[in-house]
Amino acid sequence: MLLFETVKEMGHEQILFCHGRNPDIKAIIAIHDTSLGPAMGATRLFPYVSEEAALQDALRLSRGMTYKAACANIPAGGGKAVIIANPENKTDEMLQAYGRFVNSLNGRFITGQDVNITPQDVRTINQETNYVVGVSEKSGGPAPITSLGVFLGIKAAVEFRFQSRQLEGLKVAVQGLGNVGKSLCRHLHEHGIQLFVSDVNPAKTEEIQRLFGATIVDPEEIYSLDVDIFSPCALGGIINSQIIPFLKAQIIAGAANNQLGNEQLHSQMLTEKGILYCPDYVINAGGLINVYNEMIGYNEEKAFKQVHNIYDTLLAIFEIANQQGITTNDAAKRLAEERIISAKARKTKEIAA
Repeated sequence: MLLFETVKEMGHEQILFCHGRNPDIKAIIAIHDTSLGPAMGATRLFPYVSEEAALQDALRLSRGMTYKAACANIPAGGGKAVIIANPENKTDEMLQAYGRFVNSLNGRFITGQDVNITPQDVRTINQETNYVVGVSEKSGGPAPITSLGVFLGIKAAVEFRFQSRQLEGLKVAVQGLGNVGKSLCRHLHEHGIQLFVSDVNPAKTEEIQRLFGATIVDPEEIYSLDVDIFSPCALGGIINSQIIPFLKAQIIAGAANNQLGNEQLHSQMLTEKGILYCPDYVINAGGLINVYNEMIGYNEEKAFKQVHNIYDTLLAIFEIANQQGITTNDAAKRLAEERIISAKARKTKEIAA
């Protein structure tokens, strides 16, 4: 990897490599853009196969956070952090050391909870820095509002693709039954949708089968089901050249980040196959909306109003893509970049005044 060329191409402002020996810690904080406000992005702890894989994840996720905030009309920039470690080796000392790295950025980066980081871990990080959200869990955590946003996105996609608001009787395949996936299944079940689910943990699929009458599917078969909607809610990179030929769903709408293995190539492949793709950083923005509102003083009514805007934003993106003959991924990026440019112009005028 050509580090500086990659960073320049993706438009990042700053990459911080965090290393310590006592305790042992390897972490990467990627700040993509702070035009709209401080970079917000959760911290993920994961045993990456290589340091390059960790960096790539941080770069893509942080850029996605910039677009996510812009599309959600949240006055925040985009950032992301990854800690390279096995979850079983996680210690309070490691998290405290990480908190000191976050604190050294003096508020340019504000973090929170992601994969393998628990609410208690967030409170441990908070011992060393105030630039972390989700400490008090006033809103009940990000999962409920994230799943609501995904559900609203599914409604928008159904309306655009099928020219109908009828959800009952549709078939949805949900991949990944963590907190968000489980909550999404509840929304879908309540609206009469037939569920097909997969997860690497059999206990989770059995629970969703018991609660919502879902059909359990082998993880390798979830992609090729003859369903209306495929909802990826696990880790990213699963929409790729190997999987796309097997997809039968007409809509992809899920909570996972970085769903496309290659943004340009695979969004184009989906378009050519007639599959309507809901850009992940638009449909899963509920988590960001949740933590942003916790940071400024949680107001449930305001937060839920903002998450309901995901429905209208996706309909606008679908229309832009249709009218301009581009992918929904490119349409979402254009919308985000236009909002960032407008914000910069307003700031310039305010400074000049």
